[in-house]
Amino acid sequence: MSTAEQGVGRETRYTLLTVFLVGLRRRDPGAVVNAVVAALGTYLPTVVTRAYGVKLQPWQRAYVNTAMVTHAVGMLGPYDDVWWWDHLTHAHSSSILAGIVYVVSRRKGRDPGPRVVAAVISFGLVWETIEYAIHATAKRLDLEPILVTYGRKDTFLDIVFDLVGAVLVLAFGDRVLDELAANE
Repeated sequence: MSTAEQGVGRETRYTLLTVFLVGLRRRDPGAVVNAVVAALGTYLPTVVTRAYGVKLQPWQRAYVNTAMVTHAVGMLGPYDDVWWWDHLTHAHSSSILAGIVYVVSRRKGRDPGPRVVAAVISFGLVWETIEYAIHATAKRLDLEPILVTYGRKDTFLDIVFDLVGAVLVLAFGDRVLDELAANE
């Protein structure tokens, strides 16, 4: 990893530290927890690189880091104030999962299409269930929830935008992920 890439990762973590501190100041457990989880997520490219011996392009590392930042920053207000923020973050995050499934499928010589769609829908449904359970449990215990659900329509739109991320990977995967898929 180049010095520039290390710098981007460090700057991303500083941004997430800022979200963490603002969350603490506001006494917002959702922002605090999301900042911590997002900061851990910034290490995903390094873990993948070391575990599987693949070389990620700088833009791929930045893409993952951007997803982490948009989720954490969203907890400070954009999820509630910017109508498209949740859609953006769902499409972005699901495209990362879709990209991983796409690369693994191609490396094994399998058609990634059905696997990408199945993985994204399955994970999306599991995520929505976890989100609902956390929200319901926090509400029952009279605690501030770290994740918020906005009803059936929102859950439906979350899955739709998860699929948007999957479709984008299937449409552009051969161009943007071919080097990873072919890497042995």
